[in-house]
Amino acid sequence: MYEPVVTVRAENSDDIGVVRRVNELAFGSPNEAALVDALRIAADPYISLVAIERAQIIGHIFFSPVSIETPDNIKAMGLAPMAVLPAHQNRGVGSLLVREGLRECERIGCYFVVVVGHPEYYPRFGFVPANQKGLRCEYEVPPEAFMVAELKAGALTGRQGLVKYRPEFALV
Repeated sequence: MYEPVVTVRAENSDDIGVVRRVNELAFGSPNEAALVDALRIAADPYISLVAIERAQIIGHIFFSPVSIETPDNIKAMGLAPMAVLPAHQNRGVGSLLVREGLRECERIGCYFVVVVGHPEYYPRFGFVPANQKGLRCEYEVPPEAFMVAELKAGALTGRQGLVKYRPEFALV
């Protein structure tokens, strides 16, 4: 049986409407789609990738800058949101998006990435509870759900504090 190939590429301006729909369907509301639209305008830099199967966008992932209270203010990103069309979930599309996104974050010189997500899912990509590295989330989330992945070994050594997301996250 033929298994379709899923590829990942950078989002382009022609993708915006489809990406909005993927986020709406994956989350069951327009909130995350509105967040992505707002972050595209305000965040710099950002990473927005799409997963494609049979010439159709079936998934999307977005990374935007976060800040941590450190004197040197190292480059860091937050992973959010990640969306896969319901009919394509549990097939590895999200994993492919996360891996490609982390590679792109590393390529642009990012030191670490944070995520608020499922503690059973993200450790496979190198995420650990952020409190183990001395980081706290500005939002009230369970400690096991706020995670960090160091993209440069030792990047968080001697750094700790409150991680703040872009103000656009108040939309969700």
